[in-house]
Amino acid sequence: MKREERYKQVLEHFRQQMPEVNTELQYGNVFQLLVAVILSAQCTDKRINQVTPELFRRYPDAQSMAGAEEFEVLEYVKSVSYPNAKAHHLVQMARTLVEHHGGEVPQDMNQLLDLPGVGRKTANVIQAVAFGQATMAVDTHVYRVSHRLGLVPKTANTPLKVERALMKNIPEADIPKAHHWLLLHGRYVCTSQRPHCDKCELEHLCPKLIEGSKLQK
Repeated sequence: MKREERYKQVLEHFRQQMPEVNTELQYGNVFQLLVAVILSAQCTDKRINQVTPELFRRYPDAQSMAGAEEFEVLEYVKSVSYPNAKAHHLVQMARTLVEHHGGEVPQDMNQLLDLPGVGRKTANVIQAVAFGQATMAVDTHVYRVSHRLGLVPKTANTPLKVERALMKNIPEADIPKAHHWLLLHGRYVCTSQRPHCDKCELEHLCPKLIEGSKLQK
């Protein structure tokens, strides 16, 4: 099957099965979304959603978090992965927002990347989820599913290369949702260790391509 046809079938499946889709992270404003995404690195959304209600009650915006000390924020996030580093990043990020952006999260990619704790994936999530921009965040789920479904070539061996390949082949109108489609498929169906192929509605067209995997044909 040509890659163009593969994209057509995969995207049509997701359009029908998940016409409305969004992040599973819980938040009340753009600042809170940014905090949640930073905390979610190498941690489950379920865990983050358990931590953030109390955190957001104490620090609902950049101004309140900018006035906090790192050890104070650490008390709220100590159960997530790398809590010390994340507490440091959150406080410094909030202070940068207050000092340089009036406490508001910027939409510009370069300005987002200048914020402490924000990498390209996080910036893409903010642009897509908060501002509706056509950006493709590539996490481990998106990376894995893109390769297994044969949506990207084997040479797309970095998140940035996967991002560019997906952006090239997915219609702009679908891109903000496509991140969530691939992510949720990887989180609940095409899981890393034991993918649920028997429950996968894409199994009939899946080449199951991944290095070192028993799935590979």
